[in-house]
Amino acid sequence: MRVTGEWTRYWRAGDRPLEAMHARFERHSYHRHSHETYSFGVTEEGQQAFRCRGAAHTSAAGMVMAFNPDDPHDGGPADRIGFTYRIVHLGPELVGDVLADIAGRPAGLPLFASPVVEDPLPAHDLRALHRALLGDASRLRRDELLTSAVASMVRRAAVRPGRVSAPVLPRGDVRVVERARARLHDGFLDDLSADELAREAGCSRFALYRAFRRAYGMGPSDYQRQLRLRAARRRIARGETIAETAARTGFADQSHLTRWFVRCYGVTPAAYRRAVR
Repeated sequence: MRVTGEWTRYWRAGDRPLEAMHARFERHSYHRHSHETYSFGVTEEGQQAFRCRGAAHTSAAGMVMAFNPDDPHDGGPADRIGFTYRIVHLGPELVGDVLADIAGRPAGLPLFASPVVEDPLPAHDLRALHRALLGDASRLRRDELLTSAVASMVRRAAVRPGRVSAPVLPRGDVRVVERARARLHDGFLDDLSADELAREAGCSRFALYRAFRRAYGMGPSDYQRQLRLRAARRRIARGETIAETAARTGFADQSHLTRWFVRCYGVTPAAYRRAVR
């Protein structure tokens, strides 16, 4: 994708949950979204401003962005200069396997309390892994660098689960959002109205929106669209055409899917499909 001085390069493994992107953005801003993966980004030039966990953050050159799975966030240039960054997405099962290999036994999954990490060691190790993924490094070398990057991120930036702040909801709100979330997962292709979802959750439309946004960092409609986008990614990765995928994941047409894919992932569906290595 090229817009003014913007560009992206995307890479994804064909056999495990591991993806990487190298990009420069001057005008592009991410819509609020999250990933099923751990996502670790290193800013190379400029500054990226984003919101995550209810607060504003800025990642400048040399800083690491650390997102836990399902951490909602947005992002864009902090000024007109734009920014260049590298990011890797690692499935929780892959991170768990790496940590179990390091420890010699099953290990719990890590959590990262701060979305911005100012530490040169993990930044260095993530850059090395990223270059290997997008370059011509052997599988063995990539695996070695993956272990080093995960180890340094966990040792230098991870915390115990209790130290990661989570919204505290009244008991009634917890039941409401769990019902709504289950309904959206069970039928993410359904054309639900706000009234229908609120009735199933057992509350008013306003109460549901307020509680859901507090719990998951986005409104029910954004959450539903995200489920559709995740389904689209899986179908595209399996080799479906973009038009087929759009029709089967609740988007009006290929252009509609492409527009939201770029807004949330920074790359077109076609580029994502071509990126498998």
